[in-house]
Amino acid sequence: MKRQARTRAILGSWDAVLLIAVVAVVLVGALAIEGVASPRFWRFVTLEAIPIALIALPMTLIVITGEIDLSVASILGLTCTVMGQMWLWGITSLPLLLAVCLLLGALLGAVNGLFVTAFGLPSLAVTIGTLALYRGLAYVVLGDRAVADYPPEWTMGAIAPIPGLTIPWMITVVAVLAVVFGVVLHATPIGRGLYAMGNNAEAARFTGISVLRTKFWLFVATGAMSSLAGVFWTLRFASARADNGNGLELAVVAAILLGGVSIFGGRGRLIGVIAAVILLGILRNALQLAYVPANTLTIITGSLLIVSVVGPNVAGMVRDRLRRRRPTTP
Repeated sequence: MKRQARTRAILGSWDAVLLIAVVAVVLVGALAIEGVASPRFWRFVTLEAIPIALIALPMTLIVITGEIDLSVASILGLTCTVMGQMWLWGITSLPLLLAVCLLLGALLGAVNGLFVTAFGLPSLAVTIGTLALYRGLAYVVLGDRAVADYPPEWTMGAIAPIPGLTIPWMITVVAVLAVVFGVVLHATPIGRGLYAMGNNAEAARFTGISVLRTKFWLFVATGAMSSLAGVFWTLRFASARADNGNGLELAVVAAILLGGVSIFGGRGRLIGVIAAVILLGILRNALQLAYVPANTLTIITGSLLIVSVVGPNVAGMVRDRLRRRRPTTP
């Protein structure tokens, strides 16, 4: 009986709903839109999903603690411009560029974390401010210029497919990082502490959890991952510009909330976020193949963002009502 109840709970979870939605969208898209079933389509889906997933992994943990980081796309953009400026200075070592960019992202994330944890400011207000600040600094670094003369082995290497497939090899990096973040969140005391912080930060503090220190390092990790996404973005499009990734934070937040993570913290699973990233990527690319205008795609993303907030709550209410109506055996 317990196993059957657990199976019903899994099948009725929001994660399962998203996975079913992914399968349904793929089947409908393959039947209704020419090109959805092609390997080329899945290459573009994964290329688009990689930077969103890289940022969403650590930011999921932040949202579970009851915080948020809206500066991630601006960190990506500033990373792109710094990488471009370093290239103009004659720094041609990709490992050195990558190391500097990751350090930059970690420092930018640390600034966010410092304001939130040391000064007790709300993360929403802080990261809205740094969203504008970091994007402005990106324009200070490069202005309206674009750096686009990177070596072909860099640009082609970043999007090179897995041998025998069309999917880029970088997806394996995302998969490894997803496993790491998933284990930390769902199978370690650190993860249990994150859920405790999201439910009641004061109670978590009394149990011995270092709330402020944990949140600080989560912002650092999110900044570093945003910079990694910035390096990939620069090499994928072979262009470093100040407006790179502009508006990407909306896609990241939409994926996290659509994945079932509560905006109030304390609830959510990483598998749901990954499913949401895939679902949004499939929808966007399929609609582009159907020649849907860009403005309509933005409206659809916004609508999904609303659904992502309302949907899990409605599903939870339905489950609670069904549970209360179910007769109990003596």
